[in-house]
Amino acid sequence: MSKMEQLELNAHRSKIVADMRSLVEKYRTIFDWDIPEIDQRAADALILAAMHTALDDIAAQLAG
Repeated sequence: MSKMEQLELNAHRSKIVADMRSLVEKYRTIFDWDIPEIDQRAADALILAAMHTALDDIAAQLAG
């Protein structure tokens, strides 16, 4: 990554983190609606794993 791209990314990093947290919270809420007696730790692990997989898939599509 060139210096310009790194500077641009750094300028937006907090927004990226906020967007990702919002997305996690969105799915935590959905899990809570669907499963009232949810194991939150297990649900969080599943949500984060699905997000990692989705990001890997997106990265592969962008690279290829």
